[in-house]
Amino acid sequence: MKHRSTRQLVNDLKKHDRLIEFDEPVDPNLEIAEIQRRVYLSEGPAVLFTNVAGCRFPMVTNIFGTLERARFIFRRTIENVRRAIELKIDPNQFFQRPMRYWKAPFTAMAMRPKIGRSGKVLANEISLGELPKLKSWPDDGGAFVTLPQVYTEDPAKPRPSQSNLGMYRIQLDGNDFESDEIGLHYQIHRGIGVHHQAAMELGKPFKVNIFVGGSPSMTLSAVMPLPEGLSELTFAGALAGYRIPMVKNSIGPSIYGDADFCIQGTVLPHQKPEGPFGDHLGYYSLAHDFPVLKVEKVYHRDDAIWPFTVVGRPPQEDTTFGELIHDITGPIIPTVIPGVSAVNAVDASGVHPLLLAMGSERYVPYQKQSRPQELLTQANAVLGQGQMSLAKYLLIANQFDAPDLSVNDIGGFFQHVLARADWTRDLHFQTRTTIDTLDYSGSGFNEGSKLVVAARGEPRFELQKSVPASLTLPDGATSPTIPLPGILAVNGPGYSNDEGFVSRFCTECEGREEIQKFRLIVIVDDSDFTARTINNFLWVVFTRSNPATDIEGVRSFVDNKHWGCEGPLVIDARIKPHHAPPLVENPEITRKVDSIAASGHKLSKYL
Repeated sequence: MKHRSTRQLVNDLKKHDRLIEFDEPVDPNLEIAEIQRRVYLSEGPAVLFTNVAGCRFPMVTNIFGTLERARFIFRRTIENVRRAIELKIDPNQFFQRPMRYWKAPFTAMAMRPKIGRSGKVLANEISLGELPKLKSWPDDGGAFVTLPQVYTEDPAKPRPSQSNLGMYRIQLDGNDFESDEIGLHYQIHRGIGVHHQAAMELGKPFKVNIFVGGSPSMTLSAVMPLPEGLSELTFAGALAGYRIPMVKNSIGPSIYGDADFCIQGTVLPHQKPEGPFGDHLGYYSLAHDFPVLKVEKVYHRDDAIWPFTVVGRPPQEDTTFGELIHDITGPIIPTVIPGVSAVNAVDASGVHPLLLAMGSERYVPYQKQSRPQELLTQANAVLGQGQMSLAKYLLIANQFDAPDLSVNDIGGFFQHVLARADWTRDLHFQTRTTIDTLDYSGSGFNEGSKLVVAARGEPRFELQKSVPASLTLPDGATSPTIPLPGILAVNGPGYSNDEGFVSRFCTECEGREEIQKFRLIVIVDDSDFTARTINNFLWVVFTRSNPATDIEGVRSFVDNKHWGCEGPLVIDARIKPHHAPPLVENPEITRKVDSIAASGHKLSKYL
C-alpha cells in the first residue's frame, strides 16, 4: 500500500496486527508520553489514542517503534530505493544487470514533486490552540510537536526543487509566546539556516510551513542527512513510490497536499526563549533564545490523525530512524568519504557525542606497525560531513587490521582500539570548536572540543578483564568496576566538592603497578551503574565529558603542542554544575500508568 495519509498508514498497521487502539481517556500532559516510552521499550505495537483529553484529534505513536515495522511500512519501495542508490554509486550496473534495475526509471519519475492547485490538507482551517498539546517530560517548557516536517524554500528561487525539509522541534505554547506564536528550534548545520540567512540578506520575510502526518516517507525524509542542495522531497517521492503533491501558494512556500496538518507562518525579526525540552541525550535542553514563528494559518484534512513520538535517553523511537537510514544509505558512505567503509553514530551515547569509523591505510599497507597516517585524513573528512561535524569523540580503526570488525559491535570495537592505540601519539584534539547544541558538557552553547583516536596495526596492549585483588586506589576513589576489558570505572567525589581530584588521581596513580594495567580509567558518580550495561557506560562517559577539559592521563606530557600520556588515559565523566539535569519521570504519572498496566487492557502486557 502507498500511504497517502496517516489514516491509511494506521489502517494498514491495524490490518496486519501491528497497531492497537487505546479508547480509554488519556492525558496528553505526561501520561501519553509515559505509555509510549514503555510500549517502545517492550517492542510493542503502534498505538492509536482515540480519546485524548482536551483534543478532538486522535493521536498515534510508536509507528517506527521497531526496525522490522519500519521496513514493513516501506515494504513496497525500500528495495527500489536501495537499488537507486546502487546505481548512484555505479551507473554502469544498469546496463550490466538490466533486470535488477528495470524499475529505476519509475523510481526516478517519483522523485519529481507534483505541483498542483489543491490538496486535502486544506479542507479545514482551525486555530493554533486546537492542535494536540503533547508534553513529554515534567520540566518541559510547554507542549511540543515531536514529528514535524518543517518546510522552507530558497527565498531567491522559491520552488520545491530548491526546498529544505527538516525535523526541527516546535514549541506550541508556554514561556512568553503569544497565542499566535510558536518556537522554532533549529541547530547549526541545518538546511533551514541557509534559507533563513538568504531571506535576511534579501530583506524578505522568512516564510515557513510545518507539516504533520501524511506519507511516512515525508517523516523519514525530514531526518535524512542529504547533501546540501538536494531536496528531501525527491527522496520522499522515491520512498513513497509516487510524486509528492505540492500545492502552489502565492503568499509563501508550497504546501504538502497530503499532510494531515499544516501550520503556516512568518519568522519574526526577534527571538524568544524556547525550551526546556527533554531531549535525545537523556537530559533537558534548557531554555535559549531561538526564532519565533508568527502563525497565520492552521489547516487539517478531514480524517486527520496527529502522529507523535517521545524522545529521551536512548534507545527511543528515533533510534529506528538512524537504523533505517543506515539500512538504506550505508553502502554510499565509501563514495562520499574515500577510504571510509562504515560510520556508526552511537545511539546509546546520544548519537552526536561518539562516532565509530572504519577507515583504511591504503597507501602504505606494508608498514604494519606504522603510526596512523591516512586514517587521520579520513577522520578529518568524517568530521567535515554535516551533522557528523558535531561529534565530540571519533574512534577510527584500520579495516585491513581486522576485516571482520564491525562498527556496530561496540564492545568489540572498543577492545580493538584499546589494544592498539598508543596514547603517546594517537590522540588528536580539536579545541574551542562546535558541538551539538543539545550537549551541555562543553564550555558554552554550541562550544566544546573533539578527540580523534586512531588505531592501526597488530595488538600492542593486553586488556585487563578483572579488578586485581591487590588493586589500591588513590585517596577519594572507590568502588572499582570493569565496564569493558581494558577499562576501569571508579567513583570520585562529587565534582563540586573537589574539582582538582582528577589531577591528583593521575599523580597518585604513577607508582601503582596494578592500575597501570588498564588502558582507560573513567571517573564517575556511580561506577556500579556505569558498568552494569554497555549502554550505561556509553551514556555516562560520552554525554558527561568534554575532551579538552575532562581528559587527563597518567604521566602526561606536551611535545610540540601535542598532548599524550604514557600511562592510562583518564576521563572525568562526573556530573558537573554546568550540565543539564537528566530526565526523570513524574512519580504520580508513573503510578497512573502502572494502574493501566494492571487493568487487563490489551495494551497492558507492553506497559
